[in-house]
Amino acid sequence: MNRATAFYLRKNIKLAWPMALNAILMQAMLVIDTLLVAPLGELSVAAMGISVTIVAFVLGVQLALANGSQLIISRAFGAKNSLRLHQSALYSAAINLLAGIAFILLLNGSQNHFLPLLSDDSEVIILSKNYLFIAQFIFIFNALSQTLIAFLNAQGQTRLPFNAYLFEVPINIVLSYSFIFVLEMGLVGAAYGSLAAIIFRCAYLTIKIIERRYQFLAAAKSPEHCRQLHQHFTEIFPIAINFILLSIGNTLYLLLFSQLNLYEYVAVTLLFPWLKMATLFIVAWAQANAISISQAIGRAKKQHLNTIIKSCLLAGFAMAFGVALALYVFSLLIQSIYPELAAQTYTAIASITALFVLLPIVRTFNTIAGNSLRAMGSSLQVLKIHFICQWLITLPLCAIFVLYLKLPLFWAFALLPLEEILKLGPFYYLLRRNTVS
Repeated sequence: MNRATAFYLRKNIKLAWPMALNAILMQAMLVIDTLLVAPLGELSVAAMGISVTIVAFVLGVQLALANGSQLIISRAFGAKNSLRLHQSALYSAAINLLAGIAFILLLNGSQNHFLPLLSDDSEVIILSKNYLFIAQFIFIFNALSQTLIAFLNAQGQTRLPFNAYLFEVPINIVLSYSFIFVLEMGLVGAAYGSLAAIIFRCAYLTIKIIERRYQFLAAAKSPEHCRQLHQHFTEIFPIAINFILLSIGNTLYLLLFSQLNLYEYVAVTLLFPWLKMATLFIVAWAQANAISISQAIGRAKKQHLNTIIKSCLLAGFAMAFGVALALYVFSLLIQSIYPELAAQTYTAIASITALFVLLPIVRTFNTIAGNSLRAMGSSLQVLKIHFICQWLITLPLCAIFVLYLKLPLFWAFALLPLEEILKLGPFYYLLRRNTVS
């Protein structure tokens, strides 16, 4: 291993581990909220499930917008362009705030139409409306905090966002429990707890930014804001659309899997959260690599791109095999983790063990390549690859396998690794074309 490879490996590790733990803490908050609401009964849990799905989707879009801005801010930081660094953060905040406001308006204008489609129980609909009435304000504070996180991550300061999440989780637990049970607010108390926690996160990050005396006021005086804001949005828009398409695609997979027999659907429902959790560090590793690439481009050191990507792939595949091994061990312990399942469910899980163990190995290259290409300005090409492989090939095949051919779970689930295999060739070609030899 040469000195440059070792340097970028150390740099990415320093960037990635706080980002991975942030993602784990975010997932943990959703699980904790559900656990706190569980004693309120099935109606509250059902309303929580519907509401959290909607909120999580909006937060995911805002995260995608922030990640796109993070690449632009990283380039400005690498170029040591202080004005562009601060302007990019301001544009990110403006776009994310506008997205949050748009979702609030959409939610208030259409919830009477779409909530009855998600549940036919009037009480569940009322509980969902009450929860969303409070939770919608999370979108505003999340827009600001995600911008601040992107601004700090882009400069390699990933520890501060991690500290914010580290404080936010216990605050959310304590306040949500107090609102739900002590003040007897029920489900809406969980919304108040989450809102209060994210306000704390936003305030904490704002204070840390103020302490560092960044020059945002000077950046706000630029006379070309409209043109630069449009340029900023044009670059990050494909990243947000990519997230939306993949999120909807994954939801459609689950809806199709729900048409399998009960035991096979339960197997998939139990496995998906574990698969997501298992690959969080690989995703964070790919995002850290994208920051390194953006900073190198900003420093006009494109000759380093091959070294950065190769070092990331080297460690990424090592992580992928580690994740695959962990998932295999998980499959051996499934009856101890879920001891009350029916025998048919265990059989269904066993039938796809090889597939979900293989999945992180074939997905790792695509994850790293996709993030690397976005950092190099090829977001639109990445979007096209995801759209063609998922929406035009594997999702239609999944519908045919499940709805018409009535094939068992193995064949439907096999389409997930197949989708990743189909992406390998285009991503490899694009990566080769965009890197400097």
